[in-house]
Amino acid sequence: MTTVGAFAGAAPLALARAGVNRAAEHRLDEPWLAAAWSHPDTRVVVVAEAQAFVIDNDAGSELVLLPSFEAPDHGERYFLGTDSGGVSYFAVSLDTLPGRLDGDARPAGLREVGGQLGARDSGLLVHAVALQNWHRSHRFCSRCGHPTVPAAAGHVRRCTSCAHEHYPRTDAAVIMLVTDGQDRALLGRQALWPEGRYSTLAGFVEPGESLEQAVAREVAEEAGVRVDLGTVAYVASQPWPFPASLMLGFMARADERDGGTEITVDGEELSEAAWFSREQLAEGMANGTVLPPSGISIARRLVEIWYGGPLPESARW
Repeated sequence: MTTVGAFAGAAPLALARAGVNRAAEHRLDEPWLAAAWSHPDTRVVVVAEAQAFVIDNDAGSELVLLPSFEAPDHGERYFLGTDSGGVSYFAVSLDTLPGRLDGDARPAGLREVGGQLGARDSGLLVHAVALQNWHRSHRFCSRCGHPTVPAAAGHVRRCTSCAHEHYPRTDAAVIMLVTDGQDRALLGRQALWPEGRYSTLAGFVEPGESLEQAVAREVAEEAGVRVDLGTVAYVASQPWPFPASLMLGFMARADERDGGTEITVDGEELSEAAWFSREQLAEGMANGTVLPPSGISIARRLVEIWYGGPLPESARW
């Protein structure tokens, strides 16, 4: 598999940034974890229903990080890591966020503020939300059906009966921008999206399937277009904790032989799809008939690599 680099000056993918070392070597060290939690410099992000409190400022948004002695004393606790200055970070998972904090704090999720958070805060919130989603969907042991409890500082669930350990699940998904012989991009839209919203195609990897095969299968299933397997090139990956995916981005070329570029949408995943030239995409964005993928998605990066640079500012969101 070949790889494709981003255009010059491209910013890191919004949800693929991190400013904290996960320090996995401490997850089983209960005395160390207890000391870290009790340290006055330790900071805690409280998450509930995939949201946390943020404060908006001129530079964007930042997480509200509480000293551990101010954090809720109930809920599941996850160790998220340490920074270069030795500060430890934890998450506390609740069913609902606590009452309104003083000042300008407000609840927000990754879809809304992931692109406005700094690298440290983005990484912390992605980690915390992904763990919370996994814990809530794995309350019982898949072997014997008995309840499970958190272990390893939130990175394992252990069965209370058979002691089997369950580890966080991540679903691999491919997302791809396919071009044809005229260097047009294949973009599609789902019926539930806002009018005019177009994006790249995507889908989950099936058991026993390579990434290249998944790219080709998903494009064929959703749009009826055949992909030349030899052209599938990896670009980048990004966690997508909605609820538990890892998006693997690719560029690929359509197989032009025997009508391989003819579009036939499946009517389920996609309601429509079309080939766009750069001029057509720019014109559609300018007149408001085409809305590109949002900036938080790796789909946006794939489109911009093909486009040759950032999309017009008016099309950012």
